[in-house]
Amino acid sequence: MYRILKKEGRAKRAEMTTVHGVVQTPVFMNVGTVAAIKGAVATSDLEEIGTQVELSNTYHLHVRPGDELIKSVGGLHKFMSWEKPILTDSGGFQVFSLAKLRKITEEGVAFHSHIDGRKIFMGPEESMQIQSNLGSTIAMAFDECPSSKADRPYVQNSVDRTTRWLVRCQKKMRELNGLEGTINPSQLLFGINQGAIFDDIRIEHAKRIAELDLDGYAVGGLAVGETHEEMYHILEETVPYLPENKPVYLMGVGTPANILEAVERGVDFFDCVYPSRNGRHGHLYTNFGKINLFNQKYEKDMRPIEEGCGCPACRRYSRAYIRHLLKAKEMLGMRLCVLHNLYFYNTMMTEIRDALDEGRFAAYKKEKLERMKQGQMENR
Repeated sequence: MYRILKKEGRAKRAEMTTVHGVVQTPVFMNVGTVAAIKGAVATSDLEEIGTQVELSNTYHLHVRPGDELIKSVGGLHKFMSWEKPILTDSGGFQVFSLAKLRKITEEGVAFHSHIDGRKIFMGPEESMQIQSNLGSTIAMAFDECPSSKADRPYVQNSVDRTTRWLVRCQKKMRELNGLEGTINPSQLLFGINQGAIFDDIRIEHAKRIAELDLDGYAVGGLAVGETHEEMYHILEETVPYLPENKPVYLMGVGTPANILEAVERGVDFFDCVYPSRNGRHGHLYTNFGKINLFNQKYEKDMRPIEEGCGCPACRRYSRAYIRHLLKAKEMLGMRLCVLHNLYFYNTMMTEIRDALDEGRFAAYKKEKLERMKQGQMENR
């Protein structure tokens, strides 16, 4: 159940009740591709830094260790020792981004595993079966993510097929949720809006999938090569045609600025590898812009990454020490940086929710963006 608590313009402050707990939105989902956050981050760490939802990857878990294995031990929550909500993506994006040899048909996609080269077939039914085996809280529909540079006829054909696949996903999900022995018979299904950067295709697709009365709706195929301005424009044009009484998820986005702009345009759910990936390379988010700990000026800097930050890294360690760990290629350096970045993102979402609760989101957004921009210039 999804309930809007407050609105400011198009921005929504809501909560979503699931079988694995209540999610306060807007929310940033922490990305644990293979049932773990890269950078030696444990689920106990996720609890400490305020993570609400963990996101895992259907395709990667299917090829290793195998979704049947995970089902046999009681599902993904039990396997990774995480009791809160988990969203699993459909595997569609990885099929199209990782597979060098693939063949798309109406039934689905035949391709070769990027790990061992074995032939795999995945379509709507297969994706739903894998996600049912994993027992995630929220399953994503199987779709094609066309390039933002694809021509109009290709995008239209792709979107039409994605719509037909979505109907099959919904049918299969209902069937699986009704079977005895299903790990999570309350598994939710989100559909995905596609259409590259064609306004009319996006809008028409949003209208069509809205009629299916799904548990939630995602906007996919953005942050894949188009400009930020194009992404914001697509959200402005498309989100109003998705059901307001359902959560909206912007897939794979993004920077703090992207998130603030998207919240303003009505988005509830976000995920992105930026905080963990950047953290592993010593690039850290602060309220005063990003800093690169590999810069020599931090060699003797005994201050925390950010004064006043409550993350495990900032509470105890200095920039100088963490820089030393990174330079020495000690895993602890990566771990502390990833924890800081995820804590920064999770805390920013709490600030966004508080600002919406208090009717001051517009002012908060303006101040946050200005402070980060000014700080970035000073950090250069």
